[in-house]
Amino acid sequence: MKFLLITLITHLPDPVTGQRRSTTDRFREVVDTAVLAEELGFDGYGVGERHERPFISSSPPVVLSHIAARTSTIRLFTAVTTLSLLDPVRAYEDYATLDHLSDGRLELIIGKGNGAAQAQLFHVTADDQWDRNREGYELFRRLWREEKVTWSGTYRPSLTEAETWPRPLQQPIRVWHGSATSRESVDLAARHGDPIFSANVTNPIEPYADLIRHYRERWVHYGHDPADALVGAGTAGFYVARTSQEAVERYRPIFDARLAAFRRLGVPPVFHTLSDAIERSSMLVGSPQQIIDKVLRYHEQFGHEVIHLQADHDGLTDKQHRESLELFQAEVAPVLRREIPSRPFRAPVTAVATA
Repeated sequence: MKFLLITLITHLPDPVTGQRRSTTDRFREVVDTAVLAEELGFDGYGVGERHERPFISSSPPVVLSHIAARTSTIRLFTAVTTLSLLDPVRAYEDYATLDHLSDGRLELIIGKGNGAAQAQLFHVTADDQWDRNREGYELFRRLWREEKVTWSGTYRPSLTEAETWPRPLQQPIRVWHGSATSRESVDLAARHGDPIFSANVTNPIEPYADLIRHYRERWVHYGHDPADALVGAGTAGFYVARTSQEAVERYRPIFDARLAAFRRLGVPPVFHTLSDAIERSSMLVGSPQQIIDKVLRYHEQFGHEVIHLQADHDGLTDKQHRESLELFQAEVAPVLRREIPSRPFRAPVTAVATA
């Protein structure tokens, strides 16, 4: 199994202390955590894209470029790139550039995005977001693979023998399709032979398992070898400690603050108590053995090879955060790597100069 740390770069008061870092310090924390993730042996680090408060993750390629300069081996993920909102040509230019700056360590997770602000900022609505996502991806895919593209669609001006620069370092790049509940996204992934990344953060396991089964069915429908399907999955929260009692005690104020935030926003919580969330959600809070058992249980349903954990401190001190990540890598990751075989990520590459 492979392990990623992922952040949406929320900018909120600390749920324990009530203090909020400055915007500048919050970005520095994100980059420093990516450096730590590489140091500890995580396989990837992801930055999401959101365009409304409380998130400040509107420019993943900028953040990932800075992380690329501070790291050398860890894979860099977008989580997700909202192609329904972006001009595919501009998105291509940004990410092809980042592909070179990172020595080919880039992996894209694409999706339609969510949140009411996108309709206001980009005039993308529930009625057209899926069509925009599909059209944007299909153009992006061609731009990455073809030196000259002639194309016409609905949501941007047509192209005639268009050239886009720079040409990417990875050819092709692997693109994952992020999905929470929609069959449209997994069908698009299956059609093109791409992997999926299940959000797996809001609900119990059943709807996500059903979506992954649908993906595998559509994968075969489109003529692909079932053995080639690749699945990743998220988690709803993370903290590992030596004992379950210690983990629950330390994580409880974080969970309580999350519930309070849901109430302020008028969002009904799915899990009303921490014990219920630990039992029925994808949250990984507990002792090393409890986390191993839970991931293996989810794997029985998902067959996933990649999993993401919460990258942010989320109410933990720097020391607590680091100790949790270190314990995960020392006692959890080795067992899961052994029990769940996974295909390798690409190693960093270096472009060969041409005359």
